[in-house]
Amino acid sequence: MAQFDSNNSKEQPPRNRNGANGGDPNFNWRGILLIVAAIAIVGIAILGRTPYGTPETISWDKFQELMATKQIKTTTPLELIVEEGKPTQWIQGEYADPNAHKNVPQFRTEVYANLQPNLTEELKEAGYRFTIKSGANFLSSPIMAFLPIILVLVMIYFFFRQQIRMAGKGAMSFGKSKAKMLARDKNRITFKEVAGVEEAKDEVEELVEFLKDPKRFQKLGGRIPKGVLLVGPPGTGKTLLARAIAGEADVPFFSISGSDFVEMFVGVGASRVRDMFEQGKKNAPCIIFIDEIDAVGRHRGQGLGGGHDEREQTLNALLVEMDGFDTQEGVIIIAATNRPDVLDPALLRPGRFDRQITVNLPDVNGREQILKVHAKRIKVAEGVDLAIIARGTPGYSGAELANVINEAALMAARRGFKAVTIKELEEARDKVRWGRERRSLAMSAKEKETTAYHESGHALLCVLLENTDPIHKVTIIPRGPTLGLMMSLPEGDQYTRRKNEMLDDMVVAMGGRVAEELVFGDVTTGASGDIRVATQTARRMVCEWGMSDKLGMVEYGAHEEHVFLGRDIGKGRDYSEATAQEIDKEVHLLCDRAYGRAKQLLSENRSSLEAIAKALLEFETLDGSQVRDLIEFGEMKNPPPHPGSEEKPRTEPPPHPNEGTTVAPEYPPGLAETITP
Repeated sequence: MAQFDSNNSKEQPPRNRNGANGGDPNFNWRGILLIVAAIAIVGIAILGRTPYGTPETISWDKFQELMATKQIKTTTPLELIVEEGKPTQWIQGEYADPNAHKNVPQFRTEVYANLQPNLTEELKEAGYRFTIKSGANFLSSPIMAFLPIILVLVMIYFFFRQQIRMAGKGAMSFGKSKAKMLARDKNRITFKEVAGVEEAKDEVEELVEFLKDPKRFQKLGGRIPKGVLLVGPPGTGKTLLARAIAGEADVPFFSISGSDFVEMFVGVGASRVRDMFEQGKKNAPCIIFIDEIDAVGRHRGQGLGGGHDEREQTLNALLVEMDGFDTQEGVIIIAATNRPDVLDPALLRPGRFDRQITVNLPDVNGREQILKVHAKRIKVAEGVDLAIIARGTPGYSGAELANVINEAALMAARRGFKAVTIKELEEARDKVRWGRERRSLAMSAKEKETTAYHESGHALLCVLLENTDPIHKVTIIPRGPTLGLMMSLPEGDQYTRRKNEMLDDMVVAMGGRVAEELVFGDVTTGASGDIRVATQTARRMVCEWGMSDKLGMVEYGAHEEHVFLGRDIGKGRDYSEATAQEIDKEVHLLCDRAYGRAKQLLSENRSSLEAIAKALLEFETLDGSQVRDLIEFGEMKNPPPHPGSEEKPRTEPPPHPNEGTTVAPEYPPGLAETITP
């Protein structure tokens, strides 16, 4: 599958500086609530206290003197406190003290009931209002004064005790494994939901059968594998396959990520490995799944400095637990990675990982099965043939196919359809691989014209050359990060590439720059991606695939995509400076030949180049059959609708063709040759 684009857009999405969840899972809400409650109690205690301090205890003679001099305030009622079972009672109020400035002091005097039997009548005659309260105690006042402080101290004690417990628990749990045991009835996935990886599924099904009936295999002396390593590109279903094993096997299943072993504290990773295997031995037979094992299983001794590496200690613990001196049976390790080249050789040997199961990209039959699995979750219109989509998605992974189905469902919902049609599936396929159309991007007329001729150069060469993939679509509508695209799709799955195919692809890549130079006499920056693709292809032809007549079938340089700085420095380059110059000359020669051939073909077919560019300026998007009509006849037999005359969204799906036709009407005509059986 090829893609040749115009100017790469410089727009970049803004970065989200906040976390994905918007909060810290370790935030101590309980401690914050305790502090808020303590502050509230103190505030209530402060606000509840009178502004005059503790009442002053005065004698009865002093009270009579205050009454006689009219110093007792009449605006505030007096409080007559009667204590049950005691011959005394208390009078509490306020009086105006000339020495107290603005504050009005409180007083409190004790009265004996037998000496003052007519106290209430005397207060009424003196014009004082009073209220009678019962059950008060002399100790209640100091207790109420100290009660908020006591409550605050108690809350602080509980708060710090909780913090100490949490700190101790955290310190003691650093070495505990973070492996989670999956519930057998929660989100259960079976092998029926795993499609497109039949060989890998057969091997893990055998593992499940061994766990269910080990005696069947042990009769012949066979032993259960200790480890299974799932290897494959991203999105091919390695983790899904492990979840299916958990759903099928009637044994405990522990799941953990490789990054969960690595911490900032020394020795934590190794301790977690040991604890994980201890849990496994207690629940044996069981399965432990380690996702992205390359986080802890990288090759040892490849860093700079030679210091002790925490990751190496974790790996050593993992090696010992998998096949060490005191290893027990019953714990099976299933690991997944897309970087097997960086794993330590000691981890990959038989006895630790007995099997390496490769989970490749699905073929056409696998893609159809995957599409059918995901299509069960949405409503698909009658007559939609998913085999057409499968044949038009070579190189797509299972995750991309699932995204195609989801995007098609969202697209149909936005358009008001009651079911997903094949047109939405086709558009979703293009959106997942090449990005969404950006019709809102304002382009000047000059830039639009330049883009049209640039893409016309790619499209014309893609049709003229014999060893290129059939053209699928060419557009000058910005899509994803690009301002224009020429898309081509192979007729089937490709596992090897021929030399002539790559040489023709390089010629097509040069078509955009050559078209700009022929038409405008000037060039733009739009060919940066094309130049990069052509240069990388030429260098790999020379250095990796032995396709240079001058340098022969020799590999120059290690092409394992090393990620270790120490390995690159220690190994160095395995060819001389003179050979490096010859390599550069050969790469330059291949690119120059592709450029010259593109210039010759476009010069000879200048009229077709002009026709395609004018059609793109008028219709913005052309499919493969329309481009071929322009080259062969100078006009299109079935021109596309103008950009301003798109069909409005419908509430009903479009009618489907009768069964037996090869291509549905909604299917882009450019793929007619591609999908023909």
